[in-house]
Amino acid sequence: MAFTVRRRVRFEHCDFAGIVFYPRYFEMLNACIEDWFAERLGRSFGQIHGPDGHAVPTARIEVRFTAPSRIDDPLELTLVPLRLGRSSLDLEITVTSGGETRLVAASTLVHVNKDTGRPVAWPEGLRAAIARELEGEPGHGT
Repeated sequence: MAFTVRRRVRFEHCDFAGIVFYPRYFEMLNACIEDWFAERLGRSFGQIHGPDGHAVPTARIEVRFTAPSRIDDPLELTLVPLRLGRSSLDLEITVTSGGETRLVAASTLVHVNKDTGRPVAWPEGLRAAIARELEGEPGHGT
């Protein structure tokens, strides 16, 4: 199920040319993922990376930039989960403004033990919430 957040390009996101400096997009992409976990899966990154003793690092990201974004542009970041593995999750995030695609990102997250950095299976409640999202229903996990 698609999840969309809206952001406005700020001065802080732009480089000297007046367009979004590409590393700032990575921050926006991660913020979208964090919002999805908290709002749709019911598990914030603070909970996962704190009391749960786990982490959800990005293992792979591939981005295709198709058009520049400038200060004050309204952006929509739309996240779609694609595949759920034992400890991994593939996502696609499309960033648009006024119907024009600005970038498409394909990303793989891995659920790991924070102390060892080794992949561990998704906790059952979180796994079920992600699975519901893949089936087109809101996750609302724990």
